[in-house]
Amino acid sequence: MADPVADTLEQDPRYAALLRDRARFAWLLSILMFAAFLGYIGLIAFDKAALARPIGGGVTSLGIPAGIGLILFAILLTGFYVWRANRVYDRRMAEILAAHRS
Repeated sequence: MADPVADTLEQDPRYAALLRDRARFAWLLSILMFAAFLGYIGLIAFDKAALARPIGGGVTSLGIPAGIGLILFAILLTGFYVWRANRVYDRRMAEILAAHRS
């Protein structure tokens, strides 16, 4: 059985705009993460000495906090996406669904 709400939803330009906006935002965050990861890998490949430099005269090298920073950046981007999805995309979707159910 076909769902009449789903059928009309696909024709709604607001729904198409929501999908476009959400996809554009997801691609932006993906590109940012890819660039950060590529930069880290590029640094490893082309300047190992920079990441091998000890911090403060100890045994921990600069590569450790750089790697942790990359992980934290990924967590930050994920949190930002979830925040935006909850605040913007879910609200817009609820408005679109409410208009189609009435």
